[in-house]
Amino acid sequence: MNDAASSPADAGPGNTPAPAGSRPIADPAPAAPTARPQPAADSAEVPGVVPVVYHLVLAVTHLPVYLRGMRVEVHGREHVPAPGTPLVVAAKHVSGLDPFLVARALPPGRFLQFMAKKELFGPVIGPIISAGGSFPVDRETNDVGAIRNSLRILARGGTVGIFPEGTRGGQELHGGVALIAAKARAPILPVGLSRQGRRWVVRFGEPLSARGGIKAVTAALGEQLDRLSRPEH
Repeated sequence: MNDAASSPADAGPGNTPAPAGSRPIADPAPAAPTARPQPAADSAEVPGVVPVVYHLVLAVTHLPVYLRGMRVEVHGREHVPAPGTPLVVAAKHVSGLDPFLVARALPPGRFLQFMAKKELFGPVIGPIISAGGSFPVDRETNDVGAIRNSLRILARGGTVGIFPEGTRGGQELHGGVALIAAKARAPILPVGLSRQGRRWVVRFGEPLSARGGIKAVTAALGEQLDRLSRPEH
C-alpha cells in the first residue's frame, strides 16, 4: 500500500477519503490585506527660479537708481535667517522698485519669490517675471491658488515675498501674511523702506513668530513695518 494514501480516520466525519496516490489539496492562501488608499500627492508644479534671469532682472531694475546718482543702504541684514529655511518676507509697498530693492538687499543664497498681481503676467513681461520666481495673485478674490503656491515654496525652504497692504500706499494690512506663515510654520521678516534724499533705505527687523492668532500677528507686523519705515533724522 502507498504510504501517501489517506486512511478513513484521516478523512474526518462525512468526508470521502482521498484516493491512493493523490495529492492533498492545500488550503487556499489567505487574501492579501487590502491596501489603504493614500492621499494623492501634490503634483502641482512649484514656482521656480531661473538664477540667470533673477540676477539679470535685479541688475536691470537697479539702473534707475544708479543713473540718478542714488544709493541703497541696507540695515539689519543680521536678522535674516540662514538660507535653506522657510521665510515670509513682508515689506512696505511705496514704489514700483520695492520688490527689487528688497530682493537685492537680502544676503546671498536666498531667492525672493514675490506674490505679484496677476495683471503683470502678460504675454511679454509675464514669462520674465515667472522665470524670476514670482507668481500671480488675484487681489479681487481669496486666491487659494496663490496661497498654495506660497506654501509649496516654503515647504522647500524657499522665500516668499508679500506686500501686506496689497497695493502701493495701502493703509490697511491684510491677514494673508500671518495665515501663510502660520500654515507653513515659517517666521515673518518685516522690511521697512524709505527714501531719504538721494538714498533708499532698506531696513530688516527681527523675525516675528506666526503663532498667536492672525489678528495679533498682523497687528504686531504693522507696528514693526511702521517703525522700520520711519525716515532717520
